[in-house]
Amino acid sequence: MKDLLEDINRWRAAGERIAVARVVDIEGSGPRDPGAAMAVTESGEVAGSVSGGCVEGAVVGQALAILDGTESAGVTTFGYSDDEAFAVGLTCGGTIHLFIEELNW
Repeated sequence: MKDLLEDINRWRAAGERIAVARVVDIEGSGPRDPGAAMAVTESGEVAGSVSGGCVEGAVVGQALAILDGTESAGVTTFGYSDDEAFAVGLTCGGTIHLFIEELNW
């Protein structure tokens, strides 16, 4: 999260709303360890990584849906047996659990 602070501060100063996704758990093999984070602005700018690139696009979509109110904050899971996760490229054989929420500080 510390790596994201410069971007987050710049975006907040510009009046952007921001969602943050954090890896909260992995099962089996995972691309990033718990604690890895990614921030997404309502205009679509991204900083950080939760999967080394393999599901980032889907996470951005979920974050934008949270910011526009069509989805609620909470845990989102991507895993090898999940057809959507496989379609977006999570082929490492594990499952990652992300908590995605709007940043409110």
